[in-house]
Amino acid sequence: MIKAGIIGSTGYAGQELVRILLQHGEVEIKWYGSRSYIDKKYYDVFRNMFQIVDAKCMDDNMDELASQVDVIFTATPQGLCGNLVNEEILSKVKIIDLSADFRIKDLETYEKWYGIKHGSPQFIDEAVYGLCEINREKIKGARLIANPGCYPTCSTLSIYPLAKEGLIDMNTVIIDAKSGTSGAGRGAKVNNLYCEVNENIKAYGVATHRHTPEIEEQLSYASGQEVKLNFTPHLVPMNRGILITAYANLTREVTYEEVRAIYDSYYKEETFVRVLDQDQTPETRWVEGSNYVDVNFKLDPRTNRVIMMGAMDNLVKGAAGQAVQNMNLLFGFPETKGLMQVPMFP
Repeated sequence: MIKAGIIGSTGYAGQELVRILLQHGEVEIKWYGSRSYIDKKYYDVFRNMFQIVDAKCMDDNMDELASQVDVIFTATPQGLCGNLVNEEILSKVKIIDLSADFRIKDLETYEKWYGIKHGSPQFIDEAVYGLCEINREKIKGARLIANPGCYPTCSTLSIYPLAKEGLIDMNTVIIDAKSGTSGAGRGAKVNNLYCEVNENIKAYGVATHRHTPEIEEQLSYASGQEVKLNFTPHLVPMNRGILITAYANLTREVTYEEVRAIYDSYYKEETFVRVLDQDQTPETRWVEGSNYVDVNFKLDPRTNRVIMMGAMDNLVKGAAGQAVQNMNLLFGFPETKGLMQVPMFP
């Protein structure tokens, strides 16, 4: 049994972490951190936890927390983990950061896109990007994990095999993405009110969304070349889910069977990446509440392009589920431990 602490346990991703860890069987949650609800019963914040969690919310004192637990999850806004972490803390405890503080290796790029000064740039190179299907072996020996963003997870996993194999022209990649409103967090914002979101869909962060450099960096590693792409997210009126549709020119003529074999070679041993049957398109409803990512592709000989598609739950594989998957690798548990929830429907 390992002991875990969560800083930011009352956000949507933090609550999802609690829900998953309570069903893990090998983890005891010792610290429900929440700056907004200190001393308030956790079940008074989330009534689904009534008679399940009796603990009170605590502060974000990482120094004290590091002496009490084996792993700390930081489900917090950008900047907090970077300002709290130090060498003494990392010598005592593993940290899985769900913010963007350690995802991007170039400091100048991080500070430009996120508009804040990094609090501990000395740990950026050490941090391991926690996309388990790609960096599994590096994750196992890490002290500090940068849990990937939701859009980058779905985008990278959908595009990665063809980028890695050189089958797509990386200068032509365009990603169209859609997300449910939980991706915007639990804070009170006018743009996220029911009347603003219901019966509406809109693009946002056009050409400026801060997940863009994260996606570009990961696809640059995959393809072995610098990648610049167009990424346009959209807000849709549903609670959970991400759908990405990515387009790129092919570098040569290929058949369906050839491309399918490539996807299978990368993902046939991956429990949480499901390559769908021919002509089936990923749908958010078939992954909701789960750690699965459904991916597929469609060749378009008329335009010499391939359309790559992916769907997942932004709060599970896009945040809390992936964080637990990383924790399992860090502590030698089966990677799927606590994560085999069947997708919910309806």
